Amino acid sequence: MLYLDNSATTQMLVEVKEAMLPFLLEEFGNPSSKYYSLAINAKKATDKARGHIAKLLGCDSDEIIFTSGATESNNMIIKGIADYYGQTNKHIITSKVEHPSVLETCRYLEGKGFTVTYLDVDSYGRVNLDKLKEIIIQSPPLLVSIMWGNNELGSLQPIEEIATLCVEHNVFFHTDATQVVGKVFTYMLNIKGLDFLSCSAHKFHGPKGIGVAVIKKDRNNLKTKITPLLHGGGQENDYRSGTLPVHNIVGMGKAAELAWINFDQNVEHLNSLEIHLRSILKRKFGDVVVFNSDDSDKIPGIISVQFKGINNEMLIKNLAEVVALSSGSACSSSKPSHVLQAIGLNTEGIRSTIRFSLSPIVKKEELDIFNQL
Repeated sequence: MLYLDNSATTQMLVEVKEAMLPFLLEEFGNPSSKYYSLAINAKKATDKARGHIAKLLGCDSDEIIFTSGATESNNMIIKGIADYYGQTNKHIITSKVEHPSVLETCRYLEGKGFTVTYLDVDSYGRVNLDKLKEIIIQSPPLLVSIMWGNNELGSLQPIEEIATLCVEHNVFFHTDATQVVGKVFTYMLNIKGLDFLSCSAHKFHGPKGIGVAVIKKDRNNLKTKITPLLHGGGQENDYRSGTLPVHNIVGMGKAAELAWINFDQNVEHLNSLEIHLRSILKRKFGDVVVFNSDDSDKIPGIISVQFKGINNEMLIKNLAEVVALSSGSACSSSKPSHVLQAIGLNTEGIRSTIRFSLSPIVKKEELDIFNQL
């Protein structure tokens, strides 16, 4: 089966599995323990992994906070800021095309007295910078949370420009970078004003159940204060208590190391795959296909396509034995896509949309299967 649902999850690399195995069996120590070799080895392994992830994301190692994944990271950051600083400012800005873990967290906070502005987007899912600036000036928010790249359309947001606006107006800025890590250059040190970032390992060929929240130090190089989502033993600089899953952390670190080493090669291959697939779909299906995705300023390898007059669920079901596809986000698969609604598609357009999400593992010739459909 040809797997083209990599925005939902990716296949774990063999090198990642091999790196993890010793920490599931022989090296089972707790890195928070002291003195004996099993604990020391676990601590060294987590520190090494933290370093690889920090290199990929472009931040300091002590700004990496391990979580169970991007959903927890998004909740932790948004709720943590709201709780710690929300006595003086209860305004949050986000967009209508965010991941459910951001949107549902914001709706939860609305029930706690917060006001949330949900920004409209254009036909490719991008926010309007002038409108964002206008709202920030009129009603200064505590936090802006805008995803780096969209999981259904692949569209990139103007992250650097948003960060500049936020730093100019002394506003916290968080981005969900889950879909872009390993495919887009995410060097946080170059983006002044980007305070928080979330991502998951399983989106770049690492294990499930592990992710990070990047919490940048403040302008005085001190620890930024937020209320922890989980209280307990004080692990992860008191941000996220709980015994560290060393095997998963090692796996994420190895995946990050490989993503960094192979970054240029992977991006080039993804772009080549996307061009090839677009060409096949245009040639094979002609006017039946309409691309929802932009062809530039996007995550390489994510394509959203309408097949006019064809029900997407039936198409996915009929192709399931030969190719794995999706109609959109795996986290909201039982509902009509809020992303496609936000870019203005009608019910027919939403019901005919398929998402193709490629990976560096896919071979170009494998895509020729669509010539036979």
